[in-house]
Amino acid sequence: MAKLNRDEFRDRVLGCWTGKNIGGTLGAPFEGTRDMVELDFYTQDLGGDPLPNDDLDLQLIWLYAAEELGVYHITPRRLAEYWMNYECAPMGEYRNCMANIAAGFYPPLSGSCNNDQWRWSNGAWIRSEVWACFFPGFPDEAARCACIDACCDHEGEGIWAEVFTASLEAAAFVEHDIRRLIGIALDRVSAESRIAKSIRTAVAAFDEKLSLAQARERLVEVNSETGFFQAPLDVGFLTLALLYGEGDFEKTVLSAVRCGDDTDCTAATAGAVLGIILGRSRIPEKWCAPIGNRIVTKCLAEYGIPAPRTLDELTDRVTAEAERARSVNPALLEITDSPTDLDGFVIPADGETARLVAMRSPYEVSLELPFARIGADLAGGPEFEPGVPKRIRFVLRDISCVMGAVTGELLLPEGWQASPCRQFVLPGTCLGPQCGEIEVEITPAACGEAVMFLPVRFTLSGRKMPEIRMIPLQRKGCVCPDLRTRNGDKFFRRSLRLNERKIYPKCEFSF
Repeated sequence: MAKLNRDEFRDRVLGCWTGKNIGGTLGAPFEGTRDMVELDFYTQDLGGDPLPNDDLDLQLIWLYAAEELGVYHITPRRLAEYWMNYECAPMGEYRNCMANIAAGFYPPLSGSCNNDQWRWSNGAWIRSEVWACFFPGFPDEAARCACIDACCDHEGEGIWAEVFTASLEAAAFVEHDIRRLIGIALDRVSAESRIAKSIRTAVAAFDEKLSLAQARERLVEVNSETGFFQAPLDVGFLTLALLYGEGDFEKTVLSAVRCGDDTDCTAATAGAVLGIILGRSRIPEKWCAPIGNRIVTKCLAEYGIPAPRTLDELTDRVTAEAERARSVNPALLEITDSPTDLDGFVIPADGETARLVAMRSPYEVSLELPFARIGADLAGGPEFEPGVPKRIRFVLRDISCVMGAVTGELLLPEGWQASPCRQFVLPGTCLGPQCGEIEVEITPAACGEAVMFLPVRFTLSGRKMPEIRMIPLQRKGCVCPDLRTRNGDKFFRRSLRLNERKIYPKCEFSF
């Protein structure tokens, strides 16, 4: 049985968070720079503390969600509630995510709707380390969680970006060759994506022995259509930093900042990757001493979340969750006091991460029922226009009753029409993940509301009590006013539950 030594694993996790703080602090003053940057060390008088960084802040929320729910019980909708309760950042995609959720558009709609400017941006891939640390050596497990996470405030390329970084970081616990790590992560990204194209461009530039400046300019040109502050370009810069850094921590984080643009993000992730590979014990002390061990936050609600105050505390809590994940899923690497033994261990081949992400519509609403889970795919998004037919595809994702069937009925407002009819049946069996589907077309009537909710009544065969779930819709050309008024909100809605650390025996793998 392959295993990781507990102390060695802890050193790599602490190295991850230390590298994250170093890179984020180093790059922060140059964020948004569109030219090459010249530097060789921190440019701030730090006084022993790092600069606050949202790249780390949101991962403290995800850690708390894992501690309360168990990582295998996290779903996009559950993660959205933690986001609403504990996150208070005013930045673009974060703000839009919270505003969408407040209006009734839960993930993945929260990432794909009212979010054109930020859906492919950098907010998701910069917060992937926590998933990697939960699943050392298992990039597909980390990638699955990355999908759950990223769809809250991103779509398409924004999700692929976090799949790439989470996969690479998870693999880095057992594989330390940068080139192989990039290949492992790239295998888990759609080959047709802009993210993959940008990574391949970076690798080709390195192989051609271009200078860092020349490679950077090639990436800027290849990504001219999407432009700056977007994931395709900055994940390309991250890849350049890893390649041109050649396994040297200092050279890697400096290369990331020198490429410019979202420098705190690229350098923070590059630092985290090298921190995993090297461990905290091998990161040069000249980089560690100025930023110390403390965690400084800026995007967390002031009350309600027991956030770790130091990197050591964060590391201890993250490693505890990794061990708990292994107790639920014995296929993961064992973490023991024995020496690390990876003889015969092969990083599992890519499962179906890319296929699952590619096949799922960014406009599918997940309707959770006591007896089933049904997806309602809103063709083209949740927008509707009076008098214009709109298609909704209902898919039975899971059902608790063998050979059962779910009956649905659209409870349409006055004047709305449905074709072929308001009622439909989803026959299914528990033997497959997708049991049945049907497409219904609705034609809305005039509606004065910017956002409205379409009730659907579901009944399981053999039972009398119905369950009603709502499908959110948005009138074309309208955006709920709430979507523009939530900058800087703080949420204090949940009491502390510091001692609740439950282990759940049943796994939920869906997202």
